[in-house]
Amino acid sequence: MLVRIQILNYAIVDYLDLEFAPNMTVLTGETGAGKSILVDALGLALGDRADSGTIRQGAERAEVSAIFALTNLPAVRANITEHALDENGEDGESEKECLLRRVLGKDGRSRAFINGRTVPLQSLRELGGLLVDIHGQHDHQSLLVRDIQRQILDDYTGNTALLATVAERYRQLHRLATEYERIRQAAADRENRLDYLRFQLQELDDLALQGGELEVLEEEHRWLAHATRLLEGGQAALARLQGDGVPSALALLSRARNELRPLQGVDARLTPATELLEGAVIQVEEAAAGLRHYLSSLDLDPQRLDFVEGRLAAVMELSRKHRVEPMELSALMARLRGEAAELERSEIRAEELAAEVETARRAYQEVAAILHAARIRVGTELAGRVTENIRALGMPGGRFEVACTLLEDQAGPNGTDRVEFLVSTNPGSPARPLSKVVSGGELSRISLALQVLVATNLRVPTLVFDEVDVGIGGRVAGIVGRLLHHLGEQRQVLCVTHLPQVAAEGHHHLLVTKHTDGITTRTNIRPLESDERVQEIARMLGGVELTDQTRAHAQEMVNLAQQT
Repeated sequence: MLVRIQILNYAIVDYLDLEFAPNMTVLTGETGAGKSILVDALGLALGDRADSGTIRQGAERAEVSAIFALTNLPAVRANITEHALDENGEDGESEKECLLRRVLGKDGRSRAFINGRTVPLQSLRELGGLLVDIHGQHDHQSLLVRDIQRQILDDYTGNTALLATVAERYRQLHRLATEYERIRQAAADRENRLDYLRFQLQELDDLALQGGELEVLEEEHRWLAHATRLLEGGQAALARLQGDGVPSALALLSRARNELRPLQGVDARLTPATELLEGAVIQVEEAAAGLRHYLSSLDLDPQRLDFVEGRLAAVMELSRKHRVEPMELSALMARLRGEAAELERSEIRAEELAAEVETARRAYQEVAAILHAARIRVGTELAGRVTENIRALGMPGGRFEVACTLLEDQAGPNGTDRVEFLVSTNPGSPARPLSKVVSGGELSRISLALQVLVATNLRVPTLVFDEVDVGIGGRVAGIVGRLLHHLGEQRQVLCVTHLPQVAAEGHHHLLVTKHTDGITTRTNIRPLESDERVQEIARMLGGVELTDQTRAHAQEMVNLAQQT
């Protein structure tokens, strides 16, 4: 609950340090005293939009700090721990209290803090939403919006886990349906692409280029293209080495060797030269033998040349067509096969997705039907209780209904229901939508009746009602006060009011006053003791002139409230 608030230079508050108690606290004061300033400042600390125009005249910045006790608030503690905002580490103090702080500068910039640490404004709003729920005097207008009506019913139902399950299953269904639709819409393009890939792969399959074949073809083409030159050159070389009818190298070397052999016996120094000539003769004979073998292997088949040239031309044509190097055709073929396989798998995936979508739809519809049944059941209960409240609030012939229509073709994260609040203000009249049958005052009373009922089911520990009782009075005002009093026994309630009947029902009373010295104006808020409280309620009853009778009436109202 809210334990303490400190306000510095906000609106006409220069400085305020105020402590709060459990149960119901009322804030009263004369018109224009600034009763709603406290609510606005609290909203700023909770993450509401900042306006530099609210900074007190002459000040450079405004600050609002709010301290909350965290007893029995596991969701709040979990949020703080999740974002590593535990102020005091392991000593356990962060388990007890939480400090929210907002600083607003004249330049319009604001800074947000949780437990002394700077945080994004969204973090402040998220945590603030778990701590305080503020109902303004014009909030009843939102009651005309169907989404708000559904939220009110769900808040009263309290099926948080079921709502989360419905939302999660809807997200799963939506994700699968979106993926399926994307694949389905791409089916035509996929088929065209797959046909083209199959055509390209068929061309490459027909080419049937083997690994290393290109290098072999290029080598074979080189010697086939020069086969005549190779033959003629080889034959000429062979004739020079070992030809008939001409002085060949072998004949000359053999003659020189034969002339030196007999001379070795005369002079041994000729032996090395003779041995070299012997080796030369052997090498020439081997070279000649090798040339003969080479020349016998040469094939001057022009058809083989035509085949090789055609094969190379086919390779070059496909490489140009695909804009890759000839050596990259094998890698290209592997990539095209991979893409084709992926597209073929996508056809299978489309069939799988269709089945998954249907399964997800059934799973969603299952929990949506459970939510629908819960809304109908609890809606009937809520309608009965609201009917009792609005009749007590000055609408004796009123009847409130909750219409929950199942729309299976309009699935969403909040289920498949269209929730609408209906009301009949006169006995025998059919119930119709709120916007068509109620006045502003009646709508305000219906809103208050709903807020009080729904608030008892909220997990938020502090509820603020800012002049929600506008437009009512007399006996109805007393009933409103009693409703808020009973609510204050379950939650901490802060109520800004101008009605004495409501003020008398408070467990605690704060008085808002405004002071001016002719130059500056200041607002002050202070708690009232027993006698002061009677005096304030008497003022609210009788205006400026207070009589003993008015004071006695005020005392009686306070006494009666304490007895309920």
